[in-house]
This record gives sequence, structure tokens and C-alpha cells, in this order.
Amino acid sequence: MEKGRIIFLNGVTSSGKTSIVEAMQTYSEPFFYVVANDLFENTIGDKHLQDNYWKHLSEAIIMMYHTATLFSDRGKNILIDGILVERPELKPHYDKVIEIFNGYPLDIVEVYCPLDICRKRNVERGDRREDQSDEQNKLMSQNIRYSCSVDTSLNSPEECADIIITSLFQNNK
Repeated sequence: MEKGRIIFLNGVTSSGKTSIVEAMQTYSEPFFYVVANDLFENTIGDKHLQDNYWKHLSEAIIMMYHTATLFSDRGKNILIDGILVERPELKPHYDKVIEIFNGYPLDIVEVYCPLDICRKRNVERGDRREDQSDEQNKLMSQNIRYSCSVDTSLNSPEECADIIITSLFQNNK
């Protein structure tokens, strides 16, 4: 069985990753959205997160990546909504992602949005700190080899989804 594509949408909070996921799920080819940092964070429990947030979240993130390989092994296309941050608990995060997905059809997509717009979106959401995107941006992995890039300040989620699909699928046929 051919492995499913793993598309990792990498960007800071409020950059538009989840909106792109929702747009991509309207395509005729299904994409399984089973892996997102926020979803896997909820598997741990508040007590442990309060005791040592990054230790437990880092473990959950690694498990999230292994979950994606299970779906890919079954021929399912996967969307990962995450951010490659270099925290001591995950270092070297990007290298770990490349190692876990070695032999899998992995595409990392840069989801870009200017930080001033992310700050505004964080305030509008009400469940993020205004400066959370700025903090994550400072921790992002460097020298990531992106398969393609989208700018959510210039394109709607649907347009970004079209750019990703065209770049990753139609150009490879």
C-alpha cells in the first residue's frame, strides 16, 4: 500500500493553519486532521501540564508525529497543524521530525502571517496572549526546508489551500 502524504503546516499561533486545514478538508481527496499540538496537549491532563508543561507537551508532540505515521501507513493523507519550536525538551526539533518521518512522503509548508496581524488575531480569539505569536517566532526552528509557502495576510484560507494542493500534488503528476 502506498503511504499517505504528510503535510505539516508550520507557523506561529494565529497564522491561519487551522483555517487552511478546514479549507483543505473540503477537497474531494480526504485529508485526516488528527494531529495538532492543541489536540494532543489535551491528552495529558491539566495536573501534569501545570507541573511541567514543556516536558509533557514535548512527549505528546512526539507521540503526535508517530500517530501521523500510522495513518500514512494506511494510505491516508495527513494534515499536521503545528509549529517547529526549538525548546530544550524538543531540541533538535526539526531534526527529530525529519528522523521520525524518514521514508514517509513529508511536505513542510510555511504558513506565514506578519506578526502584527497575528497579534490582532490573538486578541480577537480571546484564548491566546497578544504576544504569543511573537514568542513562538523567536523559538522557531531555523533552516527548514519548505515544500511551499503561503501568506495568510495576502490569501484566504481557500486560496492558501489551492496553492498547497497545486504545489504539492498537481505539480508532481
